[in-house]
Amino acid sequence: MKLGIVGLPNAGKSTLFNALTGSRVETASYQFSTITPNVGVVQVPDARLDWLAELHQPDKVTPATIEFVDIAGLAKGASRGEGLGNKFLSHIRQTDALVHVVRCFDNADIFGDEKADSLRDAEILNLELVLADIEVVERRLEKAKKNAKGDRKYLHEADLFEGLLKHLSDGRAARFFEISPEDRALFADGGLLSLKPVIYAANLDEKGYASLDENTNYINLKKLAETEGERVLPICARLEQDLAELDDEERAVFLSELGIKETGLSRFINCAYDLLGLMSFLTAGKDEVRAWTIRKGTKAPQAAGKIHSDIERGFIKAEVVAFEDLKASGTMQAAKEKGHVRSEGKDYVMRDGDVVNFRFNVTK
Repeated sequence: MKLGIVGLPNAGKSTLFNALTGSRVETASYQFSTITPNVGVVQVPDARLDWLAELHQPDKVTPATIEFVDIAGLAKGASRGEGLGNKFLSHIRQTDALVHVVRCFDNADIFGDEKADSLRDAEILNLELVLADIEVVERRLEKAKKNAKGDRKYLHEADLFEGLLKHLSDGRAARFFEISPEDRALFADGGLLSLKPVIYAANLDEKGYASLDENTNYINLKKLAETEGERVLPICARLEQDLAELDDEERAVFLSELGIKETGLSRFINCAYDLLGLMSFLTAGKDEVRAWTIRKGTKAPQAAGKIHSDIERGFIKAEVVAFEDLKASGTMQAAKEKGHVRSEGKDYVMRDGDVVNFRFNVTK
């Protein structure tokens, strides 16, 4: 999973990136301080892996990972190439989803008299992505019309892109274009920026974070997200960066004192998994305890293919136990004796937290 962190200059993107990844990148208060994207790979915290590791004492523990990409600030006019915009937009195309960092705080040292306006900033960012998509769709429409002259099957594709172009021209993101799943596949791989799912990160200062109900910018952004059917996470990037510098014990004490249940990283991971329809199944043994990320609805053979294509081709069955049942039983043998370990076939739909042992024929 690759999440692109985007936002207007000085919105707090690099500070948030530092907090999420533990990296130390430039956070200068001027435009384009991160022209080349910074990339950080983060291990997904999973207490289930910790418990399985205690049980099996494996040679290796491999958690799932998320890749965060800190993309330089998008200035107004980026879609027309202003402020190195085209280069920035190309980096966004390589991500699975976007984290829109929106400023919900004032800072006279950086912004002078310019007050935060979350709706204005969100609109600027969203519009730049839409404008960039219009250029892409215009090219696709022209190509479809040209192809339709020799093959009428392209007429439907031309109609589709004509409708999408009108939708985008009204300033609406591609992800809100109502269309059948079959037709959506026609442009799903076309590099459309506004098609990507979005998490709005409402970046607040400590005072604003402590009083969300009184922060007008956060309230407005939350209403926008609800209207769009998107997710919004309130976060204090500066506070999260301070937390990232503490060890586990100090962090736990600090969080407790602040009355915060989990770090911003944990909240982003949970939100991203939900946004992209992802979950994890687990494998465990003396060699390795590992979490594997799959899409919800994945069947057992395809889950096995995440481990190795030979296992999917030679799939016989999956021996499955729910993690909670395994933990309650104490050992795999005890779980078997209690009837918690099931033998599932090719039509079994995997569930989050399944601990699995795949049986398969070795193919040559």
